[in-house]
Amino acid sequence: MNYLKKVVLVSFCAFFSVSLMAQTHPSLMLTKANVAAVRKGVATYPLLRQSYQTVKNAADKALAEPIVVPVPKDGGGGYTHEQHKKNYSNMLSAATAYQISGEKKYADYVKNVLLNYASQYEKWPLHPKRKSEDDGGRIFWQSLNDFVWQIYTIQAYDLVYDGLPAADRKTIEEKLFVPILKFFTEDRYEVFNKIHNHGTWNLAAVGITGYVLNKKEYVETAIKGSNKDGKTGYLAQIDQLFSPDGYYMEGPYYQRYALLPFVLFAKAINNYEPSRKIFEYRDKLLSKAIQTSLQTSYTDKTFFPINDAIKDKTYESIELVYGVDLAYADIKPEVDLLDIAKQQNRVIVSDAGLKVAADLAAGKAVPFKYQTLFIKDGAKGEDGGLGILRSGPNTDQQTVLVKAASQGMGHGHFDRLGLLFYDNTTEIFPDYGAARFLNIDTKNGGGYLPENNTYAKQTVAHNALVVDQTSHFDAKVGPADKTSPSLLYFSNQPNLKVVSAKEAKAYADVTMVRTSALVKVDGLEKPLLIDVMQAQATKKHQYDLPFWYKGQLVNTSFPVKAKADGLSALGTKNGYQHLWLNASNKLEDKSGLVGLLNKNRFYTTHFVSDNPLEVKLISIGANDPEMNLVDGKAFMLSSSGQNQTFASITETHGGTDPINETVSSALPSISELKIVKSDAQQTVISFKLNGKTYTYQINYTDKQNYISFK
Repeated sequence: MNYLKKVVLVSFCAFFSVSLMAQTHPSLMLTKANVAAVRKGVATYPLLRQSYQTVKNAADKALAEPIVVPVPKDGGGGYTHEQHKKNYSNMLSAATAYQISGEKKYADYVKNVLLNYASQYEKWPLHPKRKSEDDGGRIFWQSLNDFVWQIYTIQAYDLVYDGLPAADRKTIEEKLFVPILKFFTEDRYEVFNKIHNHGTWNLAAVGITGYVLNKKEYVETAIKGSNKDGKTGYLAQIDQLFSPDGYYMEGPYYQRYALLPFVLFAKAINNYEPSRKIFEYRDKLLSKAIQTSLQTSYTDKTFFPINDAIKDKTYESIELVYGVDLAYADIKPEVDLLDIAKQQNRVIVSDAGLKVAADLAAGKAVPFKYQTLFIKDGAKGEDGGLGILRSGPNTDQQTVLVKAASQGMGHGHFDRLGLLFYDNTTEIFPDYGAARFLNIDTKNGGGYLPENNTYAKQTVAHNALVVDQTSHFDAKVGPADKTSPSLLYFSNQPNLKVVSAKEAKAYADVTMVRTSALVKVDGLEKPLLIDVMQAQATKKHQYDLPFWYKGQLVNTSFPVKAKADGLSALGTKNGYQHLWLNASNKLEDKSGLVGLLNKNRFYTTHFVSDNPLEVKLISIGANDPEMNLVDGKAFMLSSSGQNQTFASITETHGGTDPINETVSSALPSISELKIVKSDAQQTVISFKLNGKTYTYQINYTDKQNYISFK
């Protein structure tokens, strides 16, 4: 056989394979070839059985209720919004129950819901509550929700396809799915080609629907963009939104959200066209993205809430259930992923869920390997990143995060070199997250609150340095998107874990360097968090470094005389207008300490400044007429000068037993924290512990000996 014949035959076989696969249903998460095995697995493996029972219960509940497909009217969280969400969830549950039980009533339910939508969809105008003409959906107030609806619904249709009469399939496809494809690709052309999570959901919905309906032109458009030139589309989204480490530029919360369309479309591509080797693309980038999503969480399952994030979101969310199942079953069976699946306490009733449940039942799980690492940001890995330091077992782990990443587009916050600190499965120095009550209609329709811009995004809302009471980049996204911090040093030694990064563009004439470390010292059960924030400038400024904290204030080195009434705001803009000034103290020796009690454990932060120091005790809540802001407290280190260094050591010690009414090691062990020297070349600090003097030195210009501790 000559070369040309081989090429023609291979091309024909590939096309024939796609055409043939398109006629085989189900063909997405659960495939026809594995239905029997999954049915057997439901009867055999506890987690798969439990997961299926949850799905079947939801399906049975749906069948017992009347089908309601209301004319779209309400915004996020409103009745029609929630009903349409409920409908796609019910359809997928019923469709899954049909495949496992074989009972026709479940397929009939999905058919009847879809026929109801098909009878109305083309009559619906753009949603009356749409945010704008070019972003509104037909079913929901924003087109994003329409895309999500379709991704879930097409899975349900694929599962019941063979259980529906041909005439009904024709009606559903011609009156519902084809108009939806047209709306997504033509009416929402700009969104379809946008490099953004909204674009990802759109093109994934189009691509998966194209496979199921055997409309290859839509598949190609989804993969390569409307012009099929690869400048937009699915592959371009992977190329531009993820770093080589698998970090998604909008942050962990949106990485979690965006993962579902990425992995579902990848699964469809792999099933229909395995020759594309989509799971190998960009050095298995989707696998890295799933792992990175998990690495950007704490051991309490919550994601690091940087940027616009709802703080109680965990990796138990459906997106990561899909992601973990597919990562384990379709990409690489890393056994520590089974630990996550076990904590998620469910699997997708699918080919991948079967493998995960079987290996869990076989006892293959090991604790998830949380790592100390620097996760690079940017398509080429050149836009800073996240420094994550960890110490201790998953059951009681200290974790430090330094945010030295890119802005993250419109969902980014202005918190260059911001710090988060966790211990004892809880937040110690938290991030505020987003000012939003998701889908709670009484709170701004469930969307972002005005305070998201006036407070949550502002620098003072974070554990980050504020200069002249002005946010980084003057809180403007455009300039912030053009530049990123840079990593100066990273170390993962057993007793000295360090990340140091520089931000030189947030302010016109100020260069900031933050160096944070977890340092193990003989005689202490827990490492010390040593944090040095240095600012170099060409003129004098006011510098504020807040430490937002969780827990109760139980100890200070200075008298606290909080105002009993007549509170005033700390400032008038840039987030300061939302802060109450409760107390302030000027410290003559430029040093002090604040002690906290959090979850029955003590945390004492010792701090020192190289310029005259004032400590302000502040809380959230000023100028908040609708009571939108969430409570929070901080101690703020404030100083004025040309150059500024704030050094702090947070010591973890002792605790309380409220049952037995005992207290241990309530007082800190560290004393005499001093800045010995701080300039552009070095910062040297010293402190005493158990009679011994320790020296911690940062050598900013010496990469080989950047950190010295002795």
